[in-house]
Amino acid sequence: MKFSRTFLSLIATSPAATAFMASPSPRTLSSSSLLSSPAPFFSSDISQALDKELSYQPGKADTPFAKKYGHLAGAQIRTVAEAFSAFTDMLGTPINALYKGICTDLVGSLHLIVVNARFNPNAIFSLGLVSSLSLVLKNYPEQETAKKIKSAMIESVGLNEAEIDAEAAMLEEWAKGKTKEEISSALRGEGDSPLAEIAKVAKGDEWWMYSKFFGIGLVRLMEIVGVEQDMSVAYDVMEEWVGKCLEKPYYTACSDSDLYFKTKGKLDMMETMMKEIEIREKKRMADRLEAKAEAAIRAAEKAAKLQDEIDKEAAKEAEKETVA
Repeated sequence: MKFSRTFLSLIATSPAATAFMASPSPRTLSSSSLLSSPAPFFSSDISQALDKELSYQPGKADTPFAKKYGHLAGAQIRTVAEAFSAFTDMLGTPINALYKGICTDLVGSLHLIVVNARFNPNAIFSLGLVSSLSLVLKNYPEQETAKKIKSAMIESVGLNEAEIDAEAAMLEEWAKGKTKEEISSALRGEGDSPLAEIAKVAKGDEWWMYSKFFGIGLVRLMEIVGVEQDMSVAYDVMEEWVGKCLEKPYYTACSDSDLYFKTKGKLDMMETMMKEIEIREKKRMADRLEAKAEAAIRAAEKAAKLQDEIDKEAAKEAEKETVA
C-alpha cells in the first residue's frame, strides 16, 4: 500500500501542462532532408550508387564490355517464336511425332546462341552442329525429310548450310590421323593449324562465348582421334582441352559432354527399338504375302480342278452326241 500511495502522489504532483500536453505531430521525411541532415540516412557511397542507377543508359556504361558491344543496345532481335516460324515455313512438311520435341529444342537453343552478340562461329562449332544433327536425324523414317529438316534448321537462324558443312568437313579431314596430344597442342595455340587459329582467337577474346555445339565439336574430335567414347573419359579430356589448353571455364563443357552421351544412349535405344519394329513389320508383311500366295495357289488348284471337271463333262456330252 505504501508503494501505491507514493505512485498516486507522484501523479498528483506532476505539472498539468506536462500531463496533458499534445504529442508532437509526425513529420514527413524526404530524401533531401535525410541527405542534408547532420547524420544523413544514406551514406555518400550509397547515394552515388543510386544516382548512377538512375542515370544509367543501356550501352553507355564506362566499361570494356559496354565499349565493345554498346552499339548494339536497342537492336531488334528475333524471338524464338519467329525463328521457329521461319523453320516451319522453310521445311514445309510435318515433322514425325517422335522428333518434334527434339527439333523444337534444337531450333530454340541454336537461335539463342546465334543472336548473342558474343557469338563467333568457327569450325569447331560447325563440326558440333553437323554432328548433332547427324546423330539426331540418322534414323529419321524419311531421309529426304531429314535433309530438309537440317537445311531449314540451319538457314532459319541465319547461318549458311554450305559454309557450315564445308567448315565441318575441313576440320574433320584435318583431325584424321592426329593424336589426342596433337589436338591438345593445337588447342594451346601452338602451330598454324585451323584448330590452333581458333584457339588463338578464343584465348585472345576476354568475352569469348562457349556454346554447347562447340563442346559437341570437341567430343567429335575425341572420337576422330580415338579417345574412348565413354562419359567419364570424355569428361577428363574435356576438362583438359577447355580448362587447361584454352584456359576457359570447363564445367559447362563437361556437363554438355555428359548430356551428349546420355542423349546418344537414348537415341541408340530408340534406334534399336525402331529396328525391332521394322523387323516385326517385315515379318508380318512376309507372313501376309505368304498367306496370300498360299491362298492364290489354292484358288488356282481349285480353278484347275473345276476346269478339269468341266472338260470331262464336255467330253461325255460330246461322246453321247456322237453315239446318237
